[in-house]
Amino acid sequence: MSKLRVVVWGENIHEQKMPVVAKIYPDGMHSAIAEGIRESGKDVEVSTAILQEPEHGLTKERLSQTDVLVWWGHAGHAQVEDVVVDRIQKRVLEGMGLVILHSGHYSKIFKRLLGTSCSLTWREAGEKERLWVCNPGHPIAAGIDRYFELENEEMYGEPFGIPSPDEQVFISWFEGGEVFRSGCCWYRGNGKIFYFRPGHETYPTYYDKNVRKVISNGVRWVRPQGTWIDACPNVKVACEPIVVKGESVH
Repeated sequence: MSKLRVVVWGENIHEQKMPVVAKIYPDGMHSAIAEGIRESGKDVEVSTAILQEPEHGLTKERLSQTDVLVWWGHAGHAQVEDVVVDRIQKRVLEGMGLVILHSGHYSKIFKRLLGTSCSLTWREAGEKERLWVCNPGHPIAAGIDRYFELENEEMYGEPFGIPSPDEQVFISWFEGGEVFRSGCCWYRGNGKIFYFRPGHETYPTYYDKNVRKVISNGVRWVRPQGTWIDACPNVKVACEPIVVKGESVH
């Protein structure tokens, strides 16, 4: 059985400009995320790409060989070229899985696929986050208890400007009192999308075993279930005879 081909994309800006982030993630957040997925099983083949690479590391050829794309972005949303966004959208509609993490809620590709502002409320106070499993039978929640906690995280709060999720897996409660739909699933075309909230750059969230478990589960849930080529062919030959004004057309 062939391995699931996963690309973890990171904008790689905070790691270069903020010493506190570089100390936590010396090889970049994308590398830590990739490591967690890679360690989850031998059924995955994981590589990384970053904003600064030509075509952001997401050429047409590379995306054609990608089963799942994992996305972390924040400060560089506007720097992502529209032609690459078009390319990713096409692949998702064809069946490629997409996992969006944390501040990727404002990424061009997430807003494009959801068709809404994806805005929210936020506060950076290093408060506790408790993530409740609200759909324990969902594959993304496999191996997770009723809830798990992160000692320090950035708060995201409602209202979250998204279309109603097709499936809701987690909801977060924060020490300051807010709640947030933190694990959401959608179907777009032949592809699946999973959004997972935790992952502020100044906290070691992507080393947490539960966070890594959820992301790895999410990668496997969004995996392609088949391939659909996004095209609009003119089918001139009918399967059955068509009768038009008394004449048989084949």
